[in-house]
Formats: sequence, C-alpha cells, structure tokens
Amino acid sequence: MKKERYNVAVVGATGVVGEQMREILEERLFPVGQLRLLASERSAGQFLEFRDQRLRVEILNEDSFENIDIALFSAGGSVSDRFAPLAVSAGSIVVDNTSRFRMEPDIPLVVPEVNPGEIVRYRNRGIVANPNCSTIQMVVTLKPIHDAARLKRVVVSTYQSVSGAGRMAMEELSRQTVALFNGKDLEKEKFPHQIAFNCIPHIDTFLEGGYTKEEMKMIQETRKILGEPSLRMTATAVRVPVFCGHSESVNIETENKLTVQEAKTILRDAPGVLLCDEPAGNVYPMAIDAVGTDATLVGRIREDDSVPNGLNLWIVADNLRKGAAVNAVQIAEILIRDYL
Repeated sequence: MKKERYNVAVVGATGVVGEQMREILEERLFPVGQLRLLASERSAGQFLEFRDQRLRVEILNEDSFENIDIALFSAGGSVSDRFAPLAVSAGSIVVDNTSRFRMEPDIPLVVPEVNPGEIVRYRNRGIVANPNCSTIQMVVTLKPIHDAARLKRVVVSTYQSVSGAGRMAMEELSRQTVALFNGKDLEKEKFPHQIAFNCIPHIDTFLEGGYTKEEMKMIQETRKILGEPSLRMTATAVRVPVFCGHSESVNIETENKLTVQEAKTILRDAPGVLLCDEPAGNVYPMAIDAVGTDATLVGRIREDDSVPNGLNLWIVADNLRKGAAVNAVQIAEILIRDYL
C-alpha cells in the first residue's frame, strides 16, 4: 500500500542547489511528510521556510537518516561518498547530485525526459545519480534528435554561469564587478583568474590530454545516458560572468538527414524542451530567459553546411533548477509513483 506522505532529507540544504531543492519540493507539491534539512556544523542552526513553517537546519551525522524515505544529496562528492551508503543502510533511497556515483556501472544516471526506465536500477545499491548540469540540458535536447536520425558526432562548447561553482563563486563575481567600477583591487579566491568581464576556459581540474574533468564528465555522462558508449564527442567548458543559466553551442552530425524544419518539429514536441527560434524577431534562448524556469530552451537551429548531415543548436537552461534540483525532484516523483 502506497504512502500518502514521504519523509525527505536534503543534504547540503543551505547551498544554492539545496535551497532550490527545498523550494521545488514545495512548488511541485511533492507529498512531503517530514522535511529534514541537513548541513555542516558551520551552517546548522539556521531556520529556513517550507510550507509556512520555519525548519531548523540540523547537523549532518551518521544518524540523520532514520525514518527518511528519500534523501536528496547536494553537498559535494566527499559527503556523498561517506553518507549516501549510510542513508541507504538506514532505509533511504538516495538521489545524488554530485559526480561521486555517476559513472559507476551499477548505478543509474537519469534524466527523466530521456531515460526514466533506468530508475528501476536504484534497487542495485539504493542510489540514483543526477547528471552534470550541462549534460542534462544537452541530452534533453539531443535525445529526440538521436531517436529520429541517430547521432554520429557531437561537438559542444559551454558558457557556464558562476552559480555552477556555488555561492562563493557568485559572491566573487559580485565583489569583483563592484571593485572594478570603483577602481579597487580585485580579490581572486574561487577562480584562478578574474571572472568579472572575462571568460575562463577552465572548469574543474585539468586531466592528461588537456581536457578538464568537467569536459570529460559531459562526454562520459552523455554516452552513458544515451546508451551509446562509442558516440564520438568532444567538449570545451568555459566559465562566463553570468550569475545563473548555462548556455551551450552544440554542433551535431547525424547518420540520417534531418532538415532544420524537421528538427524544429521534433523539438517543439519534445518533453522538457521549449523551442525559441524566430531570429527575424530576435527570438533565441538567453540565460536571463531561462532563469526560474524548468524548461530547456533551444534555438538558433541551422544547417551546418560543412558536413552532409550537420546541425547547429543553441541550448540554454537554469543550471540550478533543471540542471540540478528539478531533475532530482523529478526522479523522486517517479520513485514514489512507480516503485515505492
């Protein structure tokens, strides 16, 4: 017999994604019985609003998951590594927003509009992994195209907002902008270079071969989510001075010909996608349009004349919502609908 209410824990509740998780649980009327907000000792003790209640943030510890049905994690890979198995042992199902479990073969990596059937594999270890924010918005757009014409090669360049690096990164952009306008020295803490009025082609650490971990995450996760381990793909990830909303320039080659109009028709009907493509009227996706929405916006669709079956797309989404918190809550919704 199904429950009417489910007890939910948010790990990393005071972070930018954790805050979004709390708000989205309320927005989407998730049937929460008890909501337990968990964070480090530094952040614990704060009071946060949920459904006209003020809930106290508790210190995350080994006993935090008693009577919790679903635990939403977004507090860093090391926290997930330690506490996610403890949550599972206590009887919780974990939806993890970090990179810790994404590429483990027995753990499902899920975007509900793309591969919801994978969620059943939570039974392997009690964990469902949430993909990288940049990966999510791209595969939501590419999956219907792949189904129609089969992807042959993908080239993506990202323009990622500072919110993807957390609250401190957002504060650093703000401080540097103020400092520049007031002729003061800049302080660099979160990024290796000035981020205000600059673009930094460096997200996460560099790996052998010159790619960054962020770029390799996108490549490996896309292959896993689409079930195409040999998909030819390359990525360049760039941090830009935008507070929220990730943008991507995506060039694809398909095995079968797909015209611009056919692609638009497919994407207009695709779940989770909003087509914004009227260049004559200056209508195309922008980060400021995506903020606060759950849809993935796509536009600037045009043929790549340099290859027989090529298309260019511009894809934008709110990286804190669909790129993280909304995707996690959608997974939780499917869990309670189909499996709990």
